Amino acid sequence: MKYVAVTACPTGIAHTYMAAEALQIAAKEMNVDIKVETRGSVGAENALTDEDIKQADAVIVAADTNVPMERFDGKKVLMVSVKDAIKDARDLIDRANSAQIQKGDLTDQVSAIKATKKSEQKGIYKHLMTGVSFMIPFVVAGGILIAISFAFGIEAFKEEGTLAAALMTIGGGNAFALMVPILAGYIAFSIADRPGLVPGMVGGMLAASIGAGFLGGIIAGFLAGYVILGLKSVIKLPKTLAGLMPVLILPVLSTLIVGLAMIYIIGTPVTAINNGLNSWLEGMSGANSVILGLILGGMMALDMGGPVNKAAYAFAAGSLVAGQASPVMAAVMAAGMTPPLGIALATTLAKNKFTPDEHEAGKAAYALGISFITEGAIPFAAADPARVIPSIMLGSAVTGALSMLFGCGLAVPHGGIFVLLIPNAVVNLPMYLVAILVGMAITAFSLMALKKTV
Repeated sequence: MKYVAVTACPTGIAHTYMAAEALQIAAKEMNVDIKVETRGSVGAENALTDEDIKQADAVIVAADTNVPMERFDGKKVLMVSVKDAIKDARDLIDRANSAQIQKGDLTDQVSAIKATKKSEQKGIYKHLMTGVSFMIPFVVAGGILIAISFAFGIEAFKEEGTLAAALMTIGGGNAFALMVPILAGYIAFSIADRPGLVPGMVGGMLAASIGAGFLGGIIAGFLAGYVILGLKSVIKLPKTLAGLMPVLILPVLSTLIVGLAMIYIIGTPVTAINNGLNSWLEGMSGANSVILGLILGGMMALDMGGPVNKAAYAFAAGSLVAGQASPVMAAVMAAGMTPPLGIALATTLAKNKFTPDEHEAGKAAYALGISFITEGAIPFAAADPARVIPSIMLGSAVTGALSMLFGCGLAVPHGGIFVLLIPNAVVNLPMYLVAILVGMAITAFSLMALKKTV
C-alpha cells in the first residue's frame, strides 16, 4: 500500500511537523509507504508530485487551515484535524483505506467541513487565537532584534547612528509597532474574512496610538469584524453595483465607524484600564507575583499549545515594552519550556516506564523544550493524560512561581534557551535557569512516581 498525506496547522510551527512525524512512524510500523507534505510557516516542504498522487492508494489530509485540494480529485481522501494525526496516526491509515473517492470540487467540500468545525468551536476564543497566531511572528522578530541590540549594552540603543539603535528601531519601533494592528486586523479577518482587515488594522493602529494597547487592539478587532457583518446584512445592492461593496462601501463605512468609536467612546476607558494593568504588573511583588506566576505556569502546561496556553502567552506578550524586560514574559517562557524538558528527563531516568517509541520521542522533546515548543509534550499527554497532564502542570506552575519570586525578567517573547545566550536579554539569568531546572525535575519525578512499569 502507498499513501500520501498533507499536514498543516494554523501557525505552521509545531503541530504540522509533529503530525507528519506521527504518520511516518505509524506507516513504518505498519509496513506501508507514505510521503507527507508539510505546509508550515516556511511554506510547502516535501511537496507531493503528480506522480506521487497518481500512485497513491489513498490520501490523508490532516489540516486545520487551507490546503490545495483539487489535485486529489478521483482519489480516496480522508480529511481530519491535524491533532487527530498526532493522537492516533495508525487509525488514520486504517480509515484511509475505506475513505470515499472524492469527485468534483474538493475545495468546496473542505470549506463545508471547515464551516462545520467552525460552528462547533467557541467563536470568540477562535477569533482571538487567530489574531494571536498572526501576531506571534511580529512579536518574535521584534523581540529578538531588541535583545540583540542589548548585546551592545543595555542602553546602547540610545546612541543615534549605532547598530544597536538601528536594531531597536527595526524591532521596537516597527515590528513591535505592528503587533497590535496585526492582532486586531486578523481577529476581524477571522470574523468577517478579508473585509475585516482594513477596519481591524486601522482600529488596532488607533488603539496603539492612544495608549489602549493590547486590550484596545482586541476590542478593536472584534468591533471591526462584527461591524462588517452588520453592514453586510443591512446594505443590499443590486448585482450591477455589488462590486462596490468590498472596495468602497464596506472599507469606508466600517473604518469610519470603528475609528470614531475608538477615539470618542472606547479609547479613554480602555486606555485607563491598560495603564492600570501596566502599573499593577510593574508594582507587583511578593506573594501576588508568585500567585500570578503559578497561574500562568499552569495555563502554559494545561493544553500544551492550545487555547489556554495561547491565552497565557498573549497576556505575557501584551506586557512587553520595547527596551524593557518583562517578568511575566520570563515566567511564561520558562513554564512553557518545562513540560517537554521534564518529560524528556523522565524518559532518560526511568527507561522501564516508557515504551521504545516514547524513548525516541523523549530525545526529540529535549530539542523542542529548549526551543520553547510546549507541543513537544503532546504525544505523551495524548497517550496517558491522567498521569502526564497533572505532572507537567505541577512542574510548570512551580517554574512560573519561582521565576516571579526570583525577580527574573525577559525582553524576548520566543526562542527558548537560545535567547538566554544574548547578553542582557534576561534579568537574573542564574536564578532563571534554576527555576527551569527545578520545574523540569518536579515534572520528571512526578511523572516517574505516577507512571506504571511498562
